[in-house]
Amino acid sequence: MFKGHPKGLIAAALSNMGERFGYYIMNAVLLLFLCSKFGLDEGTAGVIYSVFYAAIYVLSLVGGLIADHKQNYKGTIQWGLIVMAMGYVLIAIPIVATQSNHSWLLAFTCLALALIAFGNGLFKGNLQAIVGQMYDNLEAEAAKKGPEELRITKSKRDSGFQIFYVFINIGGLIAPFVAPLLRQWWLGVKGMVYNASLPALCHQYINNPDGMNAQNLTNLTDLMNQVNVGGLDVSNLGAACGSYLEVFNTGVHYSFFASVAAMFISLVIFLATKSKFPTPGKKSSAERQSYTPEEAKAMAKEIKQRMVALFAVLGVCIFFWFSFHQNGQSLSVYARDYVNTTKVAPEIWQAVNPFFVIVLTPIIMLIFGGLAKRGKEISTPKKIVIGMFITACAYIFLTVLSAVKGLPGGEIFRSLPVADQDAMKSEWWVLIVTYFFLTVAELFISPLGLSFVSKIAPKNLQGICQGLWLSATACGNLLIWIGPVMLNKMPKLWMCWAVFMVVCLLAMGVMWGMVSWLERIINQPAHEATEAQKA
Repeated sequence: MFKGHPKGLIAAALSNMGERFGYYIMNAVLLLFLCSKFGLDEGTAGVIYSVFYAAIYVLSLVGGLIADHKQNYKGTIQWGLIVMAMGYVLIAIPIVATQSNHSWLLAFTCLALALIAFGNGLFKGNLQAIVGQMYDNLEAEAAKKGPEELRITKSKRDSGFQIFYVFINIGGLIAPFVAPLLRQWWLGVKGMVYNASLPALCHQYINNPDGMNAQNLTNLTDLMNQVNVGGLDVSNLGAACGSYLEVFNTGVHYSFFASVAAMFISLVIFLATKSKFPTPGKKSSAERQSYTPEEAKAMAKEIKQRMVALFAVLGVCIFFWFSFHQNGQSLSVYARDYVNTTKVAPEIWQAVNPFFVIVLTPIIMLIFGGLAKRGKEISTPKKIVIGMFITACAYIFLTVLSAVKGLPGGEIFRSLPVADQDAMKSEWWVLIVTYFFLTVAELFISPLGLSFVSKIAPKNLQGICQGLWLSATACGNLLIWIGPVMLNKMPKLWMCWAVFMVVCLLAMGVMWGMVSWLERIINQPAHEATEAQKA
């Protein structure tokens, strides 16, 4: 599995584990945390979540520009880890939200999120650019040994990024267990137990006790009696709601301290191994001046072709990320409201995705490797087409399931009596199937998209191009707030999932139409026109 790959590959992936740990902590808890701490509705919390996740990726373009300009990729990565840790320290401070401090505390939380996003921008794309440079160097050495050796080495780039993706997801596998374990431990210390539906009802009562409808008041009273194991005076409902929210949210704050520890571990690994990493895009002055005007013009044309191809793929992948990153938005709300979470907290379902990444990647690598050995290798653009179809399959499944069960939209569902809600809830296997499809799709698109960018990016623009890939992810993330809004506002739940199904199928069709063109550009040797003129 590791034979023939660069020696620094695993070290780079392990350096990325802390960032993935923090990312999946946020993916698991941020939307639900904003709702439970500040009493925000899913739509408003979803907008903050979307902007945060968009900033994580779009700031990677800024990080790439800084590293490319300074030619200091390793220093930029190092500062990224430090700034991320600072952001997690701020958001970990367990300040109780009240009506008097609501405004500045929400702004303080957003400042912490901004620091995390900026640190991520400095870190993420530049580490991926270093991995791409490892394979550029490996291919340059192989080229000296002959065309066959070069062909074999080039075939390793996709699998290399898949290996990188497996190891960074180890942090993502652990993270979703941390938040619910710490929260439930803290609730237990205070004589309470967990219930996913209770925070929203508590906020409704605290904000407007007289305006709460009879059914919601009954639901609040019933659930409050269920979660109280000796720590609350339920006879004073307002005080009980405030106490439950304080303990509930303090437990989540503790999980952010775990992210700080993860950042420190990643920083130590990076500092200990950074001497193994190359510097992307660095050219000597003599190399830059060795081209005639005709050669420079031909190279400029080639760069333009490559950048146009890159932007075409980025445009398609925006819609993948819009659909895939519902795992932290509408799918989190779905897990909380429509799935029986009495035994498994909704955040833990975020661990299913990295678990499948780790388990399924070796299988997919074996399949791709076997096809390549038989001369039937699937090109990266075709893999992305397949990935879009598999993403659509996840939403086809949810659409059919929701229609068969006759599930109403979120607002209607939550207005029903607790007993009626429980009768409609699905079991755990529904989320397993959904995340299986989404993870297989991710393995066809995300690591292979990174590989595609490293193949097509001009050598002196590696950091910027990796930043552009992440900026496309940012554009998709800017749209993900639409998911919870559709889930809540549409009268039938299947309508929400059908929108994502159609978006994925349309994106698949567009990508399929570009496959031949993209394959020609990928297979064209770098500086082909220049070499022809020299001949």
